[in-house]
Amino acid sequence: MTRHVVVGTAGHVDHGKTALVHLLTGTDTDRWEEEKRRGITIDLGFARLDLTDDLTASIVDVPGHEDFVRNMVAGATGIDVALLVVAADEGVMPQTVEHLAILEFLGVRTGVVAITKADVVDDDWLELVESDLAERLEASSVVWQPPVRTSASMSLGREALVAALATSAARAIHRSTDDVFRMPVDRVFSVAGAGTVVTGTTWSGSVAVGDSVSVLPGGRSSRVRSVEVHGQQTENAHPGRRTALALPGVTREDVERGSVVVSGDGWHETVALDVWLTLLPDARRLTQRSRVRLHLGTAEVLARLTPAAEAIEPGTTAAARLRLETPLVARWGDRGVIRSYSPVHTIGGCVVADPMPAGRPRRPRGLERKAALDPLERLTAFVRESGERGVSIGNLSVRLGIPPADVDPLIAEAVRTRGQRIVAHTLLAGEVLERAERDVLALVDRYHRDRPLDPGLPLETARGAFRASALADAAVQALHADGHIEVEGAIMRRTGFASTLSADDDRLATRLRAVLRTAGAQGLTEQELEDHIPGGRTRELAEYEERQGRVARIGRDRYYDAESLDRLRGTILGVIRDRQRATPAELRDATGLTRKYLIPVLEWMDGTGSTVREGDSRRLGPAAQR
Repeated sequence: MTRHVVVGTAGHVDHGKTALVHLLTGTDTDRWEEEKRRGITIDLGFARLDLTDDLTASIVDVPGHEDFVRNMVAGATGIDVALLVVAADEGVMPQTVEHLAILEFLGVRTGVVAITKADVVDDDWLELVESDLAERLEASSVVWQPPVRTSASMSLGREALVAALATSAARAIHRSTDDVFRMPVDRVFSVAGAGTVVTGTTWSGSVAVGDSVSVLPGGRSSRVRSVEVHGQQTENAHPGRRTALALPGVTREDVERGSVVVSGDGWHETVALDVWLTLLPDARRLTQRSRVRLHLGTAEVLARLTPAAEAIEPGTTAAARLRLETPLVARWGDRGVIRSYSPVHTIGGCVVADPMPAGRPRRPRGLERKAALDPLERLTAFVRESGERGVSIGNLSVRLGIPPADVDPLIAEAVRTRGQRIVAHTLLAGEVLERAERDVLALVDRYHRDRPLDPGLPLETARGAFRASALADAAVQALHADGHIEVEGAIMRRTGFASTLSADDDRLATRLRAVLRTAGAQGLTEQELEDHIPGGRTRELAEYEERQGRVARIGRDRYYDAESLDRLRGTILGVIRDRQRATPAELRDATGLTRKYLIPVLEWMDGTGSTVREGDSRRLGPAAQR
């Protein structure tokens, strides 16, 4: 199976990057008239190069001029192999140094140095240039192949350069297809019959014709109509390929450079990132609310900095939170470039430690563990920080930077070794659930103490006491399973609890029943009862007596002696049986009740199925016929 890698050029303006790509591939990557007129690359160019029989490279040609570094960063993001171009007649120049720093910040691991225009200088000068390069590259984190002397005009060095690129490409990290699909967009255009077409380098996973994808930010969904790789129609595209997707239903206004095409669960646009940020030695220190430019993927957004400490000093690495002025899409481990707001130049880089940090605290915490190479350590840090909110299981592949197939085994290990608990598709720290159980028991006990006549605490009251209702539900389930509480319908109580009347309450309840018996078929409202029952406990006592079957309630707050209401019901049903149906006027005469008291009783009987209303009269309902 052919392996694909992405090779990205880098280097100072007019050092011959585009001519070198033409020498390698035969492709002129300068697409725009202005590029040809000015003789410099302005935007990204692309070409294909077969390195070996089973190794193919997608070459991204980037601009070298300082005015277009933002385009260079967009092209350099996601490359596997760097092709650093240095002109023999000029040697190392400012953009050479800046591009080298960008490659290092983006985590490029391997590369090749091409010395162009080798035919225009003598060997002594070439040796000086190579010596200067070797000194500058010695401390680089990129593993560089020995420089290759080339000349596009003389067709010199092509075979040696291809061999060096193949050696570096063989050392590049293999990108798995068993991952979620992501492709940062670098070009958008329309094609007749295909609609909107987006292009980019496939970073992870694979995409096929017919797949459902989303464009973020914005969340526009589409189903892939066609796939091209290096201009050739194909059924699918894998990591490392230059890919073009036709997306029906997506307009050119829905997508731009910086958008990301994704598939699978867990992707969310974000306006905050917790990062490890490294400043170059010659950069200015960054303090609270420093404004910077973040380049991540093909996106460039403005951001405000919140360091974990007071400031980030030049030449150091520190934890920080970036609050983005425009949302973007990120994943754990993504690398970005930091540029100053004004004047614009590269000042550092960052690695994403949490693409979905909690809103508070505002300063990042625990980034040492969030950035750990062991995903179990990262997951533990995320869960601990999340508290009652927990960590959504659906986000873990993105938030942890691991393939979807690794998520379930990792969760099982976290439950087994770290005591984490699964609650409603959310992972919680074990101690959070234990604390929730203690809090629920305290709520129940306090409710029993304050409302001893109630049968138990409403479940909704418990849910309302927690930031996440699912956590309250999980605590109740655990307490019920362990036998600490009983759950009956929508209430819960301590196991074995039974509401009982004290001697004083018993006297008040007896008085309440007597007052209602006196009221008879008219009943009394709660407010009317309060005139007879001191202490402000009328509702509590009335509801207790209702549960005992000695008091009945109609509507929200009109109470009746249960026997009196039952006799009234019998009288009404008797009249209807005799007449087959009866109007309110006929029932008023039979019961002696005015409409004020009669109509609520009739509506209650309709609701219980004792009667059925037909026009202005009632007939017997199914409950009265049994």
